[in-house]
This record gives sequence, C-alpha cells and structure tokens, in this order.
Amino acid sequence: MQTGKQHKAAKAKIDRRVAYPIDEAITLVKGSAYAKFDETVDVSVRLGVDPRKADQMVRGAVVLPNGLGKTVRVLVFAKGEKAQEATAAGADHVGADDLVTKIQGGWFDFDTAIATPDMMGTVGKIGRLLGPRGLMPNPKVGTVTFDIARAVNEAKSGKIEYRVEKAGIVHAPVGKVSFDPQKLQENIISLVDALVKAKPSTAKGSYLKKICISSTMGPGVVVDVPALQALIK
Repeated sequence: MQTGKQHKAAKAKIDRRVAYPIDEAITLVKGSAYAKFDETVDVSVRLGVDPRKADQMVRGAVVLPNGLGKTVRVLVFAKGEKAQEATAAGADHVGADDLVTKIQGGWFDFDTAIATPDMMGTVGKIGRLLGPRGLMPNPKVGTVTFDIARAVNEAKSGKIEYRVEKAGIVHAPVGKVSFDPQKLQENIISLVDALVKAKPSTAKGSYLKKICISSTMGPGVVVDVPALQALIK
C-alpha cells in the first residue's frame, strides 16, 4: 500500500528518542507530511494532572495569533439586538428555537456554537446532541456571553478550545502544514502558554511532561519542553 510506504519513509526521518527544539520539530513535521491535501498540524501535551479530580481539570480556550488556516462556521443562539449584533459580526447562522429544531433534525453544519446567557435554557434542550460533538456553549471558554461581537470575531480568527482527556493529554490543532514555520511556532507557544497559565494549584511535580507535534497523516515529533518553555514570555 502506497500510503504505508510513505508513512514508513516519513518515520525514518525522525528519531523518536530525541526531543527536538521547536523550530527543528516544525521543520521535521513539515518535511514528513506526504498527503495530497494541506494537512493540519496537531499538538499533544501530556500534563502532570489527574483529570479524575475536579480540581485538576484543565480546560479553556485560546485565540491563536495566526489562526487555523480554515474558515470557521459560527452559529449563534440569540434574539433581538444580540442576534443583529451576531449577524453584523459575521456569524454564519443566527437564531433561537428555529436552530434548535434544525439541530434536533440532524443538522450540524457549523464548527462553533455561541449563545447569550438568556438562551441557555433553550440550548439545554439539545445539550445531549451538542455535548458529545464538543459544540455545547460554555461560559468557561467564552462561548456563553453577551459580548457576542467579540466572541464571533475570536471564533472566526482562530480561537480553539482545549480540554485534558482522561489520560492527562490535551490535543489541539495549531494550523496547517502550509503555514510559515514561524507562524506555526507562534501558535504552538500561545497554546502552551495558555496551558501553563491554566495549571491547577493542586497539580504537583512536573506539569508539562511531554509535547509532541504531528501532521494529520505524519508521524509525531517530540519537542524539547524546557527549551520551548524558555521561549514563552
């Protein structure tokens, strides 16, 4: 199988025993991407936390300085002036009960959902549909707010949400393989900086245990964590 040979060749370029400086790691990721499409670059961060404990849950959002390299479809649950504000800010879909009905019918043609606080009673009706897809508006990540224009602008400009999984790992996209290396580095630093600031006070010992970056189809490259932390201002 051709893709198998390509993946094997890509893996041969990387020494998994080595933790690379971030600039070298990005070069290796870009150089080992072989798909015919513009692959997404993903970051995996193993944190020194126990997600089973409520006070060690790491969750939040960050606006990447250079975006994600894709068009983000934004849906807003709002009424009246706030609905008009959402439309003016460039939201792709704006509504209330009508959107709830569409979603109950199986429609999910959007990437991010935002809601004004007064709409959460209505949105709660479809929580079981939105939640598993990571689309449920949440005040902790700024998607339940009356500052609709700002929320829409941030979503459009590359805001990503992160949440630590049961294994203590955070996975997040940080751009495309076609991005300039410096822009990818800036996005990665922004994400890691946000994770450091979100460190629970109860987390003991080493917090950033391991960082790995990869393209959608390519192999992972381990990043030198102390060297990366030194770049965070």
